Amino acid sequence: MKNRVVISALCVISFVACSASLSYTQSTSAPPPSTNYEKIALLKWYPAIQTRAVFATGAGPNGIAFDGSSVWVANSGAQTLTKLRASDGTMLVTVDLPGEPWALAFDGANIWVGNYSGGVTKVRASDGTVLNTFTTGSSVLAIAFDGANIWAANGFGNFVTKLRAADGTILGTYTVGDYPWGLAFDGANIWVANWNSNTLTKLRASDGATLGTYQTRYEPDAVAFDGNNIWVTNYGASSVTKFRAIDGANLGTFAVGPCPDAIAFDGASLWVANYGGSGNTITKIRASDGANMGTFQVGGGAVGVAFDGANIWVTATFDGTVSKL
Repeated sequence: MKNRVVISALCVISFVACSASLSYTQSTSAPPPSTNYEKIALLKWYPAIQTRAVFATGAGPNGIAFDGSSVWVANSGAQTLTKLRASDGTMLVTVDLPGEPWALAFDGANIWVGNYSGGVTKVRASDGTVLNTFTTGSSVLAIAFDGANIWAANGFGNFVTKLRAADGTILGTYTVGDYPWGLAFDGANIWVANWNSNTLTKLRASDGATLGTYQTRYEPDAVAFDGNNIWVTNYGASSVTKFRAIDGANLGTFAVGPCPDAIAFDGASLWVANYGGSGNTITKIRASDGANMGTFQVGGGAVGVAFDGANIWVTATFDGTVSKL
């Protein structure tokens, strides 16, 4: 079947190349502006060519992060952290952790793990050495790096904690909405999705001051920054909402799959992991206007997503796998 798919793809590409050659022979006019030859050359001109590779991790994979060369997966069901080589998915390291790993962030040298059972753990990315675990609040559901500090969303405490990345010193604790679940950094501010209060809180990263609170749809739980705007998934409303980062203006809400649970930006589009329904799809949304660019199959229970510069990685908590698209 694999050879058949490859041959089919080659035939399609050959057909396109031959057709293009004939058109140039028959006419000296420029090709249609809608033709993207770069995407054709990269075999990305047609969505059907996006294939999926699947790699085993530990039980109950959840959070996922890219460190520049490898992909890290938090296996909440196994209390482990898995390091996979991004180029081919080879498992490089498995790290036993003291808590129930849930969320991940990379600080340039270390992987920070938010533990559902509470606290954050710092792991050296080069070899997986556990460096320390720091006490924050209970149920750390999201974690983010602001260039100097680590921010942890403590779900059961209705606050976020700021820790100095160099040594884990707690620099502040800041009250947000009810049950903070998602975090993102926009270059100056931290954005917090509050699940129970259906709000998005904007905190100044330098001192934790609250700059604004914005209404979302039902059960917001994951946040991403696209360079200009903040995107939040509305888990209970099967949609994502786009906010202008500078002032929090609501720029629109766009339908995705059921129970969107994670989101990542690839430089042009947002990828949304849909946990609900069959729990095995990811939706691609164009950042400029929210247009739906397609829905793709992944493993069962899509709950985490990360971009490695070339590919999208999605954790499948039901299957104990991660998909690479």
